[in-house]
Parts: sequence; C-alpha cells; structure tokens
Amino acid sequence: MLGFMIQRLLQALVVMLVISALVFIGVYAVGNPIDVLISPDATQQIREEAIRAYGLDQPLWKQYLDFLARLIRGDFGRSFIYNMPVLDLIASRVPATLELTLVAVLGATFLGVPLGMYAGYRPDSVLAKIIMTVSIFGFSVPTFWIGLVLIFTFAVQLGWLPAGNRGETAMLFGVEWSLLTANGWLHLLLPALNLSLFKFAMMVRLARAGTRETMLSDTVRFARAAGESEFTILRRHVLRLISIPIVTVFGLEFGSTMAFAVVTETIFSWPGVGKLIIDSISSLDRPVMVAYLMLVAFFFIVINLLVDLSYAALDPRLRTRRAT
Repeated sequence: MLGFMIQRLLQALVVMLVISALVFIGVYAVGNPIDVLISPDATQQIREEAIRAYGLDQPLWKQYLDFLARLIRGDFGRSFIYNMPVLDLIASRVPATLELTLVAVLGATFLGVPLGMYAGYRPDSVLAKIIMTVSIFGFSVPTFWIGLVLIFTFAVQLGWLPAGNRGETAMLFGVEWSLLTANGWLHLLLPALNLSLFKFAMMVRLARAGTRETMLSDTVRFARAAGESEFTILRRHVLRLISIPIVTVFGLEFGSTMAFAVVTETIFSWPGVGKLIIDSISSLDRPVMVAYLMLVAFFFIVINLLVDLSYAALDPRLRTRRAT
C-alpha cells in the first residue's frame, strides 16, 4: 500500500507540472488585462509602467518560470482586481461552495441510492417507474433552466424561499457558514436542489443497474438459502457489492460539483468560487484564473487518490492483490 501511495504521489507531481504549464500558457497568452485595468484615456507612459509593474513586459517563458518559483513558496500572486493574495481571495469563497456542494451531493446520494436500489429490486412497480421518470427528468433538463423555474416558482410566485445570496451566516472556527443558521438554510435549499438533480438521477440509475445485476448473483442466492430476510440481503450484501462504483461516482461528482458549480452559483448569486471565476474571466484577472484551475487539478488528484484507497477498504481482493 505504501509503494502504491508513493507511485501515485509521483504521478501527481508530474501531472501538476504539466497542467501548470498548459494552464499558464493558455491563460497568459490570451487577451491583455491592461486594457481592463487601465482607463482608455491613460497615457502611453502610464500603460508601460503598469505593464512593467505586473511583469507583463517579460517573455512568456520567463513569466512562467517566475510563476513556478512563487508556486514552490505557496505564492499564487495577487489579484489584479481585488489587490489581495489570490489564495486568501479563493479561501474566502471556498466555504460557500463547499457547503453548497456537500448538501447537494450528500442529499443526492442518500436519497438516490435507496430509491435506485428499490427501483432495481422492484422494477415493475409503479413507484419504481415514477423514480425512473424523475431520473430521466434530472438527466434531460438543463441546469440553468431548472434554476430559473425554481426561482420563478418558489421565490417569485409562492414567496416561500429567497431567490439568491447566502443569507445569514454564523462563525465556526473563524469561517462563516450558512448551514449554522435557519435563514442560511432557506437560502441554501434552492441552489442545492438545483445542483443535486443531475447527481440524484445518476445515483438512481447507478444503484438500480447494480442492484438488478447483483440480485442475480450467487451471493444473493446463498443468502436467501440461509434464511436471511430481503431487507438484510439488500443492506448487507447488495449495498456492499454495488458500493465501489457508487464511491467512485460520489468522489468524481463531488470534485466536479465543487469545481464547476458555476451555473448554479451565477443564477442564484451564490458568493462561491464558481461566481468568482466567472467574474475573473470577464475582467481578465489572470492570477485568479490560473490559481483556480491549478487548485481544481490538485483537488481532482486528491479525490482520485482517496477513491483508490477506498477501493482497498471496500474490496478485500484489492488488498490481497496489492500485498502480493
């Protein structure tokens, strides 16, 4: 197991180095942030001084080497627009995105997996058909359209829930959280529901397919022959056998939702990382764009590593194979 972890860490370092070059070149080779930062009426001298101050007068390869040198020290530079360290800026937005992602993905998993298992166990029942119809709806309808419908229905017409922003927050460990206040939960429900529909549909279909396949396995036959109840079979055997693909999808979906909750955060004016990157792209705030993409890559690498390690905990055959 230790050798496996060392191998994965070395691979991660290589991947991060390649991604840093691709991201830096892709971001810094497009556009000119000086056109956004400096007034069009500024003199040529002022423009040249601004270009030198931001290091944009250097060749692209020199800017990249300077970026790597700062990156080794944990310095992603300062935001052009906010004039503050990029990591501090992103860190201030991460809690909002994290709590939105947790509520959406955990809700979709804890609701979608049992319903999907039921749909696989009783595929011809009326409830199973309703569950699969809802899952088709979650796959087919665009996220932005669902968000607009939710706002129009629950915020505009019924007035039950707020249409945007984060609401009241409470401090915990020096971080503001909406999850700790009732008003924060009211603001969180609509964006979390909008973000979770696609994940819910995926979990339902994954659990249904796995359950239908597992119910035909010898494990289930032997459990029934041993006199175990159907509920015990579903909980102890079926759920365990389908847990590996569910864990894989959970990890990948959590990472993708955390990184790319852009549409939902924009529609609901949720002050998270997704909205920050949209604002940074529109203003050509290059340090924020590069840092965001680098952190997303790092986040996915960590998620994949944790998923691989969870395989060994769920499947004893993998532990035995790696030990030999």
